[in-house]
Amino acid sequence: MKIVVLCGGRSNERDVSLSTGHKVATELRAAGHDVVLVDACVGIELDCAAGEAFARRLPIPEHRVGETAPDVRAFFERGEGFFGKNVIELCREADIVFNAMHGDEGENGKLQAAFDMMNIKYTGSGSQGCLLAMNKSLSKLVFREHDIPTPEEEILHGESADEAVKRCAWLGYPCVVKPASLGSSVGVSIANDENEFRAAIEDASAFEDTVIVERYIRGREFSVGIVGSEILPAIEIIPKHGFYDYKNKYQPGATTEICPADITPELAAEMERCTRAVFKALGLGAYARVDFMADENGVYCLEANTAPGMTPTSLLPQEAAAMGIDFSALLEMIIDESLKLERI
Repeated sequence: MKIVVLCGGRSNERDVSLSTGHKVATELRAAGHDVVLVDACVGIELDCAAGEAFARRLPIPEHRVGETAPDVRAFFERGEGFFGKNVIELCREADIVFNAMHGDEGENGKLQAAFDMMNIKYTGSGSQGCLLAMNKSLSKLVFREHDIPTPEEEILHGESADEAVKRCAWLGYPCVVKPASLGSSVGVSIANDENEFRAAIEDASAFEDTVIVERYIRGREFSVGIVGSEILPAIEIIPKHGFYDYKNKYQPGATTEICPADITPELAAEMERCTRAVFKALGLGAYARVDFMADENGVYCLEANTAPGMTPTSLLPQEAAAMGIDFSALLEMIIDESLKLERI
């Protein structure tokens, strides 16, 4: 099969995407596919027709994720457009594009809508599901409409710090402050008092105007993957220091991850129920990962990820491995499920 692995892009999750792209492309080529790895905005130079590039075994550069998210404003001028040189030409020639993009245009529905317009096949959910999942302020509205438990919140739209303090006082401290439409915990803070809250609002607002302030759930953190109709075992996430922020997600050894999680059958069943409910309510397809907190009162859905990471420390491959599904087989399942979808 001719496959473009599309990664990189202009989001603050660029490093994570480049790491995912390398791992996915390397594995797919080892499995016998003709693979071209493409950095979406940078593009690629070709000395042949796009359709001939797949058999050339072009280099698959390795990339390691740093401790902090990159400031992509230093790399790209948004006025130059999203797709780099030869990107669309290669995607049109591929049997499918494996979307290894994380955040921003790659995960918020824009890329999916563009590919739908051009009849380009791609992995993962369609544009509407990606939009709802990526914008956590919209996700939480959908969760409440479908009786999916989620932490209480206030959604801010550019209010001053003084106004934010007043509006969010009822949530108490600690509370979680995060941009509405970013992933990989970029811009996320836990505020333990008013001074930390003001700083957290400033940090989150630097990324976007819409900011979510959630009641802090003091409990255990889990993630549950779904591929097609198959629910993967829950994985428990235990950071060695602090919370599950960008650094703890992507630096090897920073977090202990237990899969299958040591939980009761009742807790496993509730997270499975919520995962299926989220998948259906948001209109997701092919595969996803749903993140949870759990305490003595029950389970709380935090968010859904339509393009879960496939870096060396990522959760979904670990969950699949616990079921005896190796990384190569997981990628084939994702591709097969994606090809089944009827795109709008």
